[in-house]
Amino acid sequence: MDTDGASRLICPVILSGGTGSRLWPLSRAGYPKQFLPLAGDRTLFQDTVARVAGPGFAAPLVICNDDHRFIVAEQLRSAGAEARAIVLEPVGRNTAPAAAIAALHLVGETEDGDDPVMLIMPSDHRIAEPDAFRAAVDRAAPAAAAGALVTFGITPDRPETGYGYIKAAGPFGAHDGVSAVERFVEKPDAEIAAGYLAAGGYHWNSGIFLVSARRYLDELTAWCPDMVAACRAALDGAAADLTFCRLDAEAFARSPADSIDYAVMERTAHAAVVPVAMGWSDLGAWSAVWDAGAKDAAGNATRGDVILHDTRNAYVRAEHGLVAVAGLDDVVVVATDDAVLVADRRRAQDVKALVERLKADGRSEQDLHTTVHRPWGSYRGVDRGERFQVKRLTVAPGERLSLQMHHHRAEHWVVVSGTARVTRGSETFLLGENQSTYIPMGEVHRLENPGKLPLHLIEVQSGSYLEEDDIVRFEDGYGRHPGGAESPAGQGGPGEGAA
Repeated sequence: MDTDGASRLICPVILSGGTGSRLWPLSRAGYPKQFLPLAGDRTLFQDTVARVAGPGFAAPLVICNDDHRFIVAEQLRSAGAEARAIVLEPVGRNTAPAAAIAALHLVGETEDGDDPVMLIMPSDHRIAEPDAFRAAVDRAAPAAAAGALVTFGITPDRPETGYGYIKAAGPFGAHDGVSAVERFVEKPDAEIAAGYLAAGGYHWNSGIFLVSARRYLDELTAWCPDMVAACRAALDGAAADLTFCRLDAEAFARSPADSIDYAVMERTAHAAVVPVAMGWSDLGAWSAVWDAGAKDAAGNATRGDVILHDTRNAYVRAEHGLVAVAGLDDVVVVATDDAVLVADRRRAQDVKALVERLKADGRSEQDLHTTVHRPWGSYRGVDRGERFQVKRLTVAPGERLSLQMHHHRAEHWVVVSGTARVTRGSETFLLGENQSTYIPMGEVHRLENPGKLPLHLIEVQSGSYLEEDDIVRFEDGYGRHPGGAESPAGQGGPGEGAA
């Protein structure tokens, strides 16, 4: 990548927040859409990292919430990537404070007077043509290095009502391929969107920005000084937690919540836009996933074990078992092992209302999958009844659960494959395939995988109380709170999924 006047490396800033509720039941609060393979074999997060790898780019700075920290770390590891930093937000405050944290972090790492250029990107977008994306960044870099706040406008191919628009003006200075921004436009109705498409000069707002860190902080300070002050205090009070940077929760909570568009871009005199056609989508609903997918002759996009008969223009996805659809057009069918969604594809945005209903009813299906990811691996609920439940644990090579104890349940462990090192009270021993052990109620215990292959184990819990907050943690290698449980949506959560 040739950054012309901006010869220094561009610093990618990847924002990994949100829940992707319109993509339920696959996307859930505990494991949202950016961590899912929705547009290929890699996850959206991994695709985002991959498109800013290589010459011209520094290692990415990732900002995510505390609950997803180990998912982010594992997806980076499995993609063979390393982050410059992983910064943990204690509460969501939208994109403007997140970008401020990134800018402050980068400025704090540089020599006096240096001004890093940040490429701020959501982690849950699809870009089918990454070369076109990198070429657009190449065009934008000199303008950003000179003080412009550049956004990327997607060349529209239809009168879309689900996106905001950017109206481009004339050229931005002497920078080729960069236009001044005349105005930002809220999501239009169908008639207005058709007018924008016919008139030309309007672009979809991608929510991707290329800005210098100091310019962004200067602009944000002018318009939202309280936000910058809160972010500065949150970063000043941050603590290292393993490989993570944990912001001061009280200070960050004082920041107003706002987007980069509202807080800065719609107010600044230095806004610029680079138009680009790069196969972009925010994959904001199942209809968008259908748009992006490969289709058969009848317009159907499928994934998994799917059989169709006399069905057209459908999106059908089977994550668990067989899904068969007959005689339906324009539908979305998504089946996981604990939920099935059936919806009119043209009303895919309504899925969010279903998730709100699940949340209001206190249903766990809006939050967690039956497979829950932990820093040491994952667990999946298999069966549950009166005074018992069964889980399947997968422990990654070299990982171990915390040293802990349960007051109200006993546990039986059966090794399916791999090797387990078990600590039970004062003894430590190995278990191989088809071997088992029993952990009495109140016994201090730990499970480890000393091998080079994943450890698969069946755990049967029995007792009077089987909820995940029955844990006393004595020692932990993942920076989680000893002697108590975290939120069930957290990756250190209670009981570690068994334990």
